[in-house]
Formats: sequence, structure tokens, C-alpha cells
Amino acid sequence: MPLTLEQYVERLDARTDLPWPKAPPIDTPKARPKLNAMPVNAVFWTVYGTLVAVPQGELQFEHPQDFVTAAALEKVIKEFKMWQSMSRKPGAPSEYMRELFNKALTTLRLTSGGGGEKFPEVQTERVWDNIVKKLQQKEYTFDAVNYGSVTDYVKKIAYFYHASIQGAGPYPGAADALKLTADRGIIQGLLADGQCFTAGQLQRCLKQEDPDFDLDAVIPPALRIISSEKKARKPSDTLFKAAVALAGAKGISPAAVLHIGSNLERDIGPAKKHGFRTALFAGDKNSLSATAEQLKDPALRPDAMITELPQVLELIE
Repeated sequence: MPLTLEQYVERLDARTDLPWPKAPPIDTPKARPKLNAMPVNAVFWTVYGTLVAVPQGELQFEHPQDFVTAAALEKVIKEFKMWQSMSRKPGAPSEYMRELFNKALTTLRLTSGGGGEKFPEVQTERVWDNIVKKLQQKEYTFDAVNYGSVTDYVKKIAYFYHASIQGAGPYPGAADALKLTADRGIIQGLLADGQCFTAGQLQRCLKQEDPDFDLDAVIPPALRIISSEKKARKPSDTLFKAAVALAGAKGISPAAVLHIGSNLERDIGPAKKHGFRTALFAGDKNSLSATAEQLKDPALRPDAMITELPQVLELIE
């Protein structure tokens, strides 16, 4: 029976034979929380930069330092036994793989904005689908018994690659904040930029704080709005309209939904535009995107500000 993507994430995390980048250290900003209770029936969370700490505060397709990306591509080639089906061009194998990766990524970035979407999102598994299909023309095969179909396989490659260029870990108190909010009877969802593996990666991080944490029990799959699935990234109206519709299907008006994020322009501003309550997470300089000037702007100014995730409980009447 092939591993699900979530099972693969957990299995990979347990391996000790591969070097993995560490989660970034948290750089606490000088910020004072602004806590005021609001009539909230649902909380929609941002993932990266709010629940999960990653370098640069968001997912990257390539590391800012070329040698890190090259090392990650070498790991992919070795892990998924791609070398025999790759072109024998001069240079390191990662150079040829980088060429394939860049071509696929560039093509998808140019074509994913079809339909008039102002903020298109590239699905990372499609980059690897493009690469795998090129390799299959040179008799490349993989272990379908463990990895599943090509569709499932490329998602696992995508996670392996991203986990190799960006370490990830939970922000302190993330698991407690989610569980205690659920205990209050508050509906919780995700409204976040992310990829096919984001839920699995979030679950992995939360289990570092609480080994028994069950993401599905706290945030069911039906309540997760992820940019890669919608093919649009924040601050796209596509995501926020989907959140309004999702809350409405539960009988909850936007004014009773609290959206928590760390970026004023991508999280807070569009959430306010669509009628949500808002809270800025100011717990890490690496992810916080908020200037003093922006905080004076009524269109961007959050209703509340938290510096520690469990403070969300003080925002709920």
C-alpha cells in the first residue's frame, strides 16, 4: 500500500541518514500585544510565518544561496535514483537538474496566471511532474508500490526538495493555541499560502510540541484554503472569497471570523477588505511584515496584535 503524503512526511522526518536544515531561530521583535475580546465563532490561520517558522517567513522555490539549492537538487537526484536517466552533460548533476527545474518553473510562472488571476500560484508538484516526465523518456522508473502513482510521487519529491532548502519548526505554543481554541468550540481553518504538502508539514511541526496532536481533529481538510489548490496566492481575492463562502456554509458571517497572519499587506489588509476580524502575529522579525506607517493605515491596521500564539484565547469573547 503506497504511503500517503502525510505518512511520507512523517516517515522522512524519522530518518537519520539524511542531513536536514534546522528550523530558523526566532528573533522576537519589540512589540506590545494589543488584546481585546471580539465576538468570534471561527479562526482562520496563516501557516508559514504564523504557525510554522521557516527562513524568510514563507516558502521559497529556490534558496537565496545557490549552493544550498544545488545541494538540495543533488539530494533529490540521489534519493529518487534519477542519475541514470539524466543527460551526461559536463558539470555536476545538480547543474543539469537546475536547468530542468528552472525551465519548468519559468514556464509555469508564465502560464499559471491564465483566467485573469492577478496573484497566481505555481503548484510545486507540477514542476517535478514536468521533470519526471522528461526523465521517463529516458526509461526512468520509480517504486510505485511505496510512492503510488506519478501524481502522488511528484508531490513527495516536492516535499523532499522543499524540506532540503528550508528548515521548518513550530512557533512556541502553536499546538496549545490550536487545541485550546478548539476546546472553546471555535471552528478553525487555514487561509494560507502553501503547497500540496503544507498540511503534512504543519502536522509534523505541531507533533514536535505535542506528539499526540491530530491536525484533522482540530482543522478538518474541508476547512483548509491553500494557495496551491486555488492556484492563487495572497493577497488574491480568490482566497478570501473562498474563505467567506466556507464560513457562510457554516452559518458564520465574516464579522465573526478572525484571521491571524504576520503580514499586513497579504494577510490583514485583504481580510479586513472582506469583512473579517484581524489579528497580527508579531512574534518573529523573520516573518513580521508591518511598518509603523502601515499600522496607521485604517485599511491595514489590525483589530488586535498578539506576540505569543496562545494569546488568541484572549481575543475570543
